[in-house]
Amino acid sequence: MSVVRPAPRRRRRAVASLALATLLAAAGVTHFARPEYFAPIVPAQLGDPLPWVYVSGAAELACAVGLAVPRTRRVAAWATAALFVAVFPANVVMALDAADRSIAYRAVTYARLPVQVPLVLWAVWVARQAGSAGRPDRRGRALS
Repeated sequence: MSVVRPAPRRRRRAVASLALATLLAAAGVTHFARPEYFAPIVPAQLGDPLPWVYVSGAAELACAVGLAVPRTRRVAAWATAALFVAVFPANVVMALDAADRSIAYRAVTYARLPVQVPLVLWAVWVARQAGSAGRPDRRGRALS
């Protein structure tokens, strides 16, 4: 009995989507488990930080679920890219407010800033790949 396996390209796309979903799920759960970690980076102009921490955690969890489901993957990946862009200012605030913290903590907060770029690009790649699934390439072969 032979096992039908997905094409390598399709498998890479699925693994990339599920890895991104796992990252977002972990971050989303952390927003609920440790809200005190995120509350200080919510801009004061937004008022009480806890609702914002919970909303952003819920958004990360929603994106994670959407990325895990092939039917919703494309929309969820675009939403994920937008979410990564939207939370970037909070990461900048976190880095700037770390002046009185340890060198290691400051290094981590500043190292996170350029990491946003590959995260956004990863989400965009997943969105584009999900949008091209099943469409023919220039030679008429199905993209897989």
